[in-house]
Amino acid sequence: MKITKIDTVIKQQKKLKVAAYCRVSTGSDEQLESLETQKRHYESFIRLHSDWEFAGLYYDRGVSGTKTALRYGFQNMLSDCRAGLIDKILVKSISRFSRNTTDCISVIRELQALGIYVYFEKENIDTGTQENELILSILSSMAAEESSSISQNSKWSVKRRFENGTFKISCAPYGYRVTENGDLEIEEKEAETVNRIFEMIVSGKGAYTIAKELNERGISPRRALKWSECTIYRIIENEKYIGDTLLQKTYTDSTFKRHRNDGEKDSYLITDSHDAIIRREIFEKANEIIKFRARHHHANSGVYMNRYCFSGNIKCGICGDFLKRMTLDDKSICWSCKTHIHNKEECSLKQIRDDSIKAAFLTMINKLIFSRKVLLKPYFESLSLSGNGESADLTKNIREKQTEIYMKTDSLRKLRAHNIIDSVVFTREITALENEMSSLKIQEERLSNVQTHDAVVLRETEKILKFTEHSIMHECFDDEIYSRFIDYSTVQDRHTIIFHLKCGLNLKEELQCTDTKQKMEN
Repeated sequence: MKITKIDTVIKQQKKLKVAAYCRVSTGSDEQLESLETQKRHYESFIRLHSDWEFAGLYYDRGVSGTKTALRYGFQNMLSDCRAGLIDKILVKSISRFSRNTTDCISVIRELQALGIYVYFEKENIDTGTQENELILSILSSMAAEESSSISQNSKWSVKRRFENGTFKISCAPYGYRVTENGDLEIEEKEAETVNRIFEMIVSGKGAYTIAKELNERGISPRRALKWSECTIYRIIENEKYIGDTLLQKTYTDSTFKRHRNDGEKDSYLITDSHDAIIRREIFEKANEIIKFRARHHHANSGVYMNRYCFSGNIKCGICGDFLKRMTLDDKSICWSCKTHIHNKEECSLKQIRDDSIKAAFLTMINKLIFSRKVLLKPYFESLSLSGNGESADLTKNIREKQTEIYMKTDSLRKLRAHNIIDSVVFTREITALENEMSSLKIQEERLSNVQTHDAVVLRETEKILKFTEHSIMHECFDDEIYSRFIDYSTVQDRHTIIFHLKCGLNLKEELQCTDTKQKMEN
């Protein structure tokens, strides 16, 4: 009998991947300096721990803490957490993390489910060691209450300025500019376009035609690439063009969501507050025309009402415009390209029957139910496998390069502090490293967007897979099923439609369009 001794193998303990999150709510120089201080502090603090691995710094500046969805640095951090790139997060305080109690608790719970914990330095709370959420809930509620208090004080101040007429507009509408004193001053060139828009409305032209003419003439709006119907309607309805100012058109609720003010809050009308571009009689006549058209075309301020599941959802494969619902003389329903309606020479797509589109969708969804095992299930499995591979490796590579740049930057600063290198060399090298870091951040943002998109596609695929597994073949069209699974549809021609599913699949089906009725030939 032979006995062989097997030596003990000591496995190297895996380092904890630690990241930090910083936020300042304004873009002032003082707060930006605070952000830089926080970044330096956490970077050096993480590197002091030999069992920690630096997983990056995430930050937002000039963004409120009441809405996590609007903080792109925060969302990128959560995406990396879901990708397994972070084990722990360091934050200065709960108020820096979130001032919304619901969001704070929800995010903490999601991170805990992923095995990721957050340490709040000011409150000395580590979610990895707290068995009860009570303390965190109370403190985050206090942060939310503080934010609410700041908001209420701000609203009170604004309301007083509304009431005494001293409120200054910070953003001027098209046709005006804001002076140094905060007053509205006419922008002559843009004012000519505003006058032309009102004249065309009064002369009988529609918003679509006006927008098209302005685009063809090369006249650009201020905040968009092209004019649209909505932009035209907003100009027609804006009281500022007759020299008046209506204050508090919108308001923010207790959850910091903005709403249109339809009488829920007081509004304040200041007449003759600035020079007018449009005469009152022209303004009133133009708005009467718009209201008359709205009543007769079931529209609301130029925005098509999505009363049907196909509304604003079906595109023309020829020109790219949306299809519009129409009722024929015999009360039958069809969908016609908006461009074709206005100019048949620009788009040749003729009307498509509503029942034909519904029949095509019904065929498509039944095919998915029948072939779920050979189509949807393998598709879901391939998405699941590919979602965690290459993108995670690329992200890790970017993180490693960023860490190298941080270390090189530190070394250069130390060398410069001891006068080992001169200022010219230091500046040249630092600039090169900053440029490289900027390039890496762009790559990181693009990769994060890809990962987010992949996660959405995977989730939508799982939804439709579960639906097909528990469904029988459908005999009738269901609006709710269409809206649940279809992103949009494209009518290629009168015989073909493509359904673009939210799960990423694009499925083509045949349209049963007949030409027996002459009225269908537009």
